[in-house]
Amino acid sequence: MNFQSFNPPRRILMGPGPSDISPEVLASLSRPVIGHLDPLFVGMMDEVKALLQYAFQTTNEFTIALSAPGSAGMEACFVNLIEAGDKVIVCRNGVFGDRMIQNVIRSGGEAIVVDSPWGRAVEVDKVEQALIANPDAKCLAFVHAETSTGAVSDAKTLCALAQQHDCLSIVDAVTSLGGIELKVDDWGIDAIYSGSQKCLSCVPGLSPLSFSEKAVNVIKNRKSIVQSWFLDQSLVMSYWSGDGKRSYHHTAPVNSLYGLHESLVQLQNEGIENRWARHQAQHDMLAEGLDKLGIKFIVPEEERLPQLNAIYIPDGVDDAKVRNYLLNKYNLEIGAGLGDLAGKAWRIGLMGYAARSENVALCLAALEDALNQ
Repeated sequence: MNFQSFNPPRRILMGPGPSDISPEVLASLSRPVIGHLDPLFVGMMDEVKALLQYAFQTTNEFTIALSAPGSAGMEACFVNLIEAGDKVIVCRNGVFGDRMIQNVIRSGGEAIVVDSPWGRAVEVDKVEQALIANPDAKCLAFVHAETSTGAVSDAKTLCALAQQHDCLSIVDAVTSLGGIELKVDDWGIDAIYSGSQKCLSCVPGLSPLSFSEKAVNVIKNRKSIVQSWFLDQSLVMSYWSGDGKRSYHHTAPVNSLYGLHESLVQLQNEGIENRWARHQAQHDMLAEGLDKLGIKFIVPEEERLPQLNAIYIPDGVDDAKVRNYLLNKYNLEIGAGLGDLAGKAWRIGLMGYAARSENVALCLAALEDALNQ
């Protein structure tokens, strides 16, 4: 076979991720490759760390970009903090809470599951009951912004409960970082992970991580070795340390980190509060238009993510046909439902660079056209 260069069309990405990236981030990816231990690259890593501290609203010394996607960030938190026999209270209100449970089990821990309905926030009262019933629990784990359902949970209150019961908190912020209010230090979050491809509007493949001093001490004082060599953060610490002497751990994805650096500079220039407000404003515009089309949200307004909008597919409408119509006619991607919502929901992303008025207007017009067909 005679293979040719791959040149994809320019899609408008309004699904659950990846999101659109700006021309500046796209251009940064094509800059010259330098060594991952080059002093210039090490200096850029320090800047990425500082910029991530701003995005997470933390002063945590151990704040890095893991050289792997958000799912690896999740696994890094669990395999480093959980040892055999540790009890972890895990909140499940969608697909990604279930993945947390699988990580606890694979780490040798015991998962105490707190279930809440799909499309709703984690139920704080149930979590408190679980903490009272399990005073020996080591961690409380939950998803801040459940990508599968479009629901946001009260991270501030949940982390306060964890502190009251002497638990570490593990927070999934894959879809929340850069999209809605998130304050690691103020809320007392101990371990948090995210993804580069959502509201940060960078290419997929990197997972911002941050561990509190308390969590780092737990890692340093483990009784057993971390089961994953690559994700062992006690080894990665010396690669991202700011003392100027970097030990070789792995070859970092140099150009992807260029892209993350550029996306974080854009976040800094916009201002984190302004970024949060922009997502909300674009959501309000989308919600008004969907209401005119008679399309209903799955999540109640007070628990709804502005950057990930889960909506019911109207009765009698073919899920795949509509999404294919949007893709083929408008180069517009929206997401299908996951898990319990498969075939019942669409997920419209307004994340980072994609959260723009022209995208919202196009999405509404294209949906109306598709439904009229």
